[in-house]
Amino acid sequence: MRLQKYISKFLFKEKTPPLSNEDFNFKEKIKAIVGYEIRNIDLYKEAFSLKLSRNNYKNYERLEFLGDAVLGSIISSYLFINYPKSNEGFMTQLKSKIVNRKNLNKLGEELKLSRLIKNTKGTILSEDITGNLFEALIGAIFLDTDYESCKKIVLGKLLTPEKINQLENKIISYKSLLLEWSQKEKKSLAYETVEESSPSEKTSVFRSYVILEGKRITNASESSKKKAEEKAAQRAFYSLNKKQRILTKIPQKQ
Repeated sequence: MRLQKYISKFLFKEKTPPLSNEDFNFKEKIKAIVGYEIRNIDLYKEAFSLKLSRNNYKNYERLEFLGDAVLGSIISSYLFINYPKSNEGFMTQLKSKIVNRKNLNKLGEELKLSRLIKNTKGTILSEDITGNLFEALIGAIFLDTDYESCKKIVLGKLLTPEKINQLENKIISYKSLLLEWSQKEKKSLAYETVEESSPSEKTSVFRSYVILEGKRITNASESSKKKAEEKAAQRAFYSLNKKQRILTKIPQKQ
């Protein structure tokens, strides 16, 4: 009886409709990135769809939310296993460098993820879109497979141990580094940022000053306040380090 039910189920199983040329090409591009035969193409189509309206729930944002959590778990587990003699502070700092938006954007750019977006017509992409898509892709992989398979794909194809090792001594945020140093040395550190008109007078730029012990030591201008402060902090880092050699304590493996 059970065999009869199995045969009946097998014979009368609904056939999956063939993919369109567009979907087939999209599937092959995803396969080339992740290295396995994807099962549910709809997950990946959602991962690379932009939010064009409030009612458009089938976009990358939900999968980005999931992918962010899955990636955090994968990296935490990897660091715990592969850095057995490192303390919590080192692992936290290294994880921060790995999941930093700037690094995720870079990974997304290397994979050319923005080329896979399904609905870009008339849409201005944010500067963080490649990093957002990177996390959405991980969310889709997780739902399409399982945690262990997703972990193998992430560490084997998307964010390899070699890339992680390269980040150990890399400075991701000069602003954070300056803050850490100033607190340790008990020196006052502040930023003064003002909005200015650009030479073309069509757009505005932000100029940020690094103020150490009440004195402006460097400044920089950029298209956003965040970028201006980071750029000014970078200049302050090199200026102070060249003169006094006091900012050389970059986190090292314990």
